Amino acid sequence: MKKFFLFLIVAAFAIPSMAQLNPISWSYTSIKKNEKEYEIKLTATIQDRWHLYSQSQPDDAIAIPTSIKFNPNPLFITDGKIKEDGKLEKFSDKSLGVSANQYTGTVVFTQKIKLKAKVKTNVTGSIEYQTCDDKKCLPPKTVNFSIAVR
Repeated sequence: MKKFFLFLIVAAFAIPSMAQLNPISWSYTSIKKNEKEYEIKLTATIQDRWHLYSQSQPDDAIAIPTSIKFNPNPLFITDGKIKEDGKLEKFSDKSLGVSANQYTGTVVFTQKIKLKAKVKTNVTGSIEYQTCDDKKCLPPKTVNFSIAVR
């Protein structure tokens, strides 16, 4: 019984600390280009020693690429592919036979949208991503976003 009680005490402190470990912070903005065109910017700020994976990965990658989904909205359409802006690092470990496209520091994901009329709306969606350092990878995480377009 003492061992079980000790396990509960350790678990009570360990589980919340793992859940709180999130080396990525996200911020979201919209930039008006003209009356009906906007750029939606999703900015990842990455803590030191951690990295975030690019949306596109080499064939031998084992990393989970960042995936961004925009929820359907009858008031706008997306225009083109999501662009990444940051210092892309091409990691390769020949002994394991794996490689990855990854970012450190900051990366901005930009999606152009076109409004169907001059309206105010929100652009919503989700980002699924995985982060790793040189010793461990965290489980994939999904965050939702909502950005006002005015």
